[in-house]
Amino acid sequence: MPSEPHARVLAGFLDYLRIEKGLARLSITAYTTDISQFAEFLEKKKRLLLTARRDDVREFLQQLFSHQVDGRSVGRKLSALRHLYRYLLLDKRIDHDPTLNIESPRQWKVLPKSLARDEVEATLASRTASAEQARGSKDAALALRDRAMLELLYAGALRVSELVTAAMEDLKLESGYMLVRGKGDKERIVPLGKPAQDALTEYLRSARPALASSRSRTIAKDNVLIRNSPLLFIARGGRKLTRQRVWQMVGEASAASGRHASPHMLRHSCATHMVENGADLRTVQTILGHSDISTTQVYTHLALDRLRSVYQKHHPRAKRNR
Repeated sequence: MPSEPHARVLAGFLDYLRIEKGLARLSITAYTTDISQFAEFLEKKKRLLLTARRDDVREFLQQLFSHQVDGRSVGRKLSALRHLYRYLLLDKRIDHDPTLNIESPRQWKVLPKSLARDEVEATLASRTASAEQARGSKDAALALRDRAMLELLYAGALRVSELVTAAMEDLKLESGYMLVRGKGDKERIVPLGKPAQDALTEYLRSARPALASSRSRTIAKDNVLIRNSPLLFIARGGRKLTRQRVWQMVGEASAASGRHASPHMLRHSCATHMVENGADLRTVQTILGHSDISTTQVYTHLALDRLRSVYQKHHPRAKRNR
């Protein structure tokens, strides 16, 4: 744990993120972890967050790389420190920013991992087959729920945190879209394709009532019995679904594709496949909920890689004579 001077600085910054920036709890937790790690690094050098130098930041980042921390995580920690020192400058607690002019090394710009289209199809088909096999058994409701979640993760590029907190009222099946509440309580509208709509319809009709009925209480409203959970996806007994369970389910389903996938890979796959099919970046940015289009532009690199590989495979002038 950081010492008291560090803890005071961190507490003020977290209040700023929570109150003025309106960041979600998970984002604030990530900032806390990253900055606390830097604070502990500084304590070994007998230095404070308020007196850190540029060399301290560089040495901290180099130490992370030496401990085999992946580039994306290092980049996230540098971003957290930049936000901290920008806040301290605005608050006039410091007169220089130690993160200034520290460039992100090339290896930090890691392209997001995505599945090929046939791998996505195999992953989705595995849960469709599971739902058919489980029909009539006690596991049928779980299989239908899992299929609906997979379709929604891929169709709407949802983050796993957005999936497990989605409310029943957010789903507008008749209109073919869903309201998604993302980072910083920002809302976006995500269209849903027919496979996702069909899977969600069957889940709501057959599976969700079965999952809610075992132990959840019901309340009467307008002479209609409704379950007390406002969440769209629930576990048995109407309990809240955990993020860990969703990760486990996606991993199991993706085994059919020959690759181990995560919920975030389905999100990246949605964006990548849309760009490959000619979608403009502004549309993809809106669906993903990115505040800055520069975050979305990474998917153009994935599409270009795909374009290059197809060209080299099929264009006669791209092949070298042996």
